[in-house]
Amino acid sequence: MKKKLLNQNCAPIYEALNAFRNARIVPFDVPGHKHGRGNPELTDFLGKRCVEVDVNSMKPLDNLCHPISVIKESEELAAEAFGAAHAFLMVGGTTSAVQSMVLSVCKRGDEIILPRNVHRSVINSLVLCGAIPVYVNPECDEHLGIPLGMKRSQVEKAISEHPNAKAVLVNNPTYYGICSDLKSIVSMAHDHGMLCLADEAHGTHFYFGENLPVSAMSVGADLSAVSMHKSGGSLTQSSFLLVGSAVNAGHVRQIINLTQTTSGSYLLMSSLDISRRNLALRGKQVFAHVADLARYAREEINYVGGYYAFGGELINGDSIFDYDMTKLSVHTLDIGLAGIEVYDILRDKYDIQIEFGDLGNILAYLSIGDRLQEVERLVSALAEIRRCYQKDKAGLMSQEYIDPFVAASPQEAFYAEKISLPLDETVGKVCSEFVMCYPPGIPILAPGEMITEKILDYIRYAKEKGCSMTGPEDSKIEYLNVLK
Repeated sequence: MKKKLLNQNCAPIYEALNAFRNARIVPFDVPGHKHGRGNPELTDFLGKRCVEVDVNSMKPLDNLCHPISVIKESEELAAEAFGAAHAFLMVGGTTSAVQSMVLSVCKRGDEIILPRNVHRSVINSLVLCGAIPVYVNPECDEHLGIPLGMKRSQVEKAISEHPNAKAVLVNNPTYYGICSDLKSIVSMAHDHGMLCLADEAHGTHFYFGENLPVSAMSVGADLSAVSMHKSGGSLTQSSFLLVGSAVNAGHVRQIINLTQTTSGSYLLMSSLDISRRNLALRGKQVFAHVADLARYAREEINYVGGYYAFGGELINGDSIFDYDMTKLSVHTLDIGLAGIEVYDILRDKYDIQIEFGDLGNILAYLSIGDRLQEVERLVSALAEIRRCYQKDKAGLMSQEYIDPFVAASPQEAFYAEKISLPLDETVGKVCSEFVMCYPPGIPILAPGEMITEKILDYIRYAKEKGCSMTGPEDSKIEYLNVLK
């Protein structure tokens, strides 16, 4: 029997909160600010309408841990909008969604095949559950210095050599907009009895736009973590975990409830509800506009000269199977500036905040709230930066990815006996913590990986250029924890 289509005009959580506000309920529950009355400064800052709906779970508003009414209805609407069998509202960000996704399919000692250029949340998941990573080390673009997608032959080889692996995880897309051949990888995984997981933190728009790379659910992936708050327009820290028909949604709910809060934010949940409705009704037209803005920006930036705003011309049918044309990634080294230096100049001199700058590139994140005038301001600023700050590029480092040597599992290394050593004394040691630039949050070192002189050179250079470094216990990153 054909499934009845749901009414995507509905926003059940939002509607229930409006009804709650109008009911003038007297609160003898948490939160303690009591609709904002107890914290006037917070109310002045956020607004009365906002704090009035910062409420606790109750029967009319359902419960995120075990939804039976409005949250359940919102999940069903989201599942239909994204083409999934089930969707979970996540209020711990896509980090929480990724961790729940991995913990749902892996336990201690299980192998999982994944690219090494994953977000730290993926490797955090391995620390939590004790699974063993089987890394598919991506190739790098020699000019841009960025890691690419997974080749089909690389995935096939990893599956052949590790037939008992539980799953294959794919970035769709990478931070830079690069997509692997997800449909073929899903088929390879399923043919060998493995699940396929997708980190779609930067791919929400794939579900609603046209002429964009394929979405995970549309090609039969089993689980996908989607950052609705990035390109989808919801509030920061709100995401979806999408589930395919071959996965037990009840089990996934149990895994989510191991780590996600029991006090789900109705501000975050209602923002997911409203934003899903917006994309389901208007997503096609919205993301066509975003793609047009990105196309215009690339043309104008490349016309400036010196920069390289890259796009679909990179596609090679394998390691770059497809490219997300809404991404505005720009290579900066040819004007003699590291990406992080351009990032800092844009913010400090031009009041323009972009998503990130790394050693050789910047990323300006374009989405549903952007307008042509802001894009033109960015292009003008980049032209002026080239004119005023350009210098010789000799001595600049470009490589954004270094193949790791894995000596121990992330969990084993993270919880092992360790000592803290000065950076210069750690060569040849096994790291027991993370080191990364954030964003993009891809570890330079992860627990269990061997420290090499090349990696230390990268860390020193990134610190010198002003990258925001995170991960180690030592906030100055002058010491690293290593296995005894």
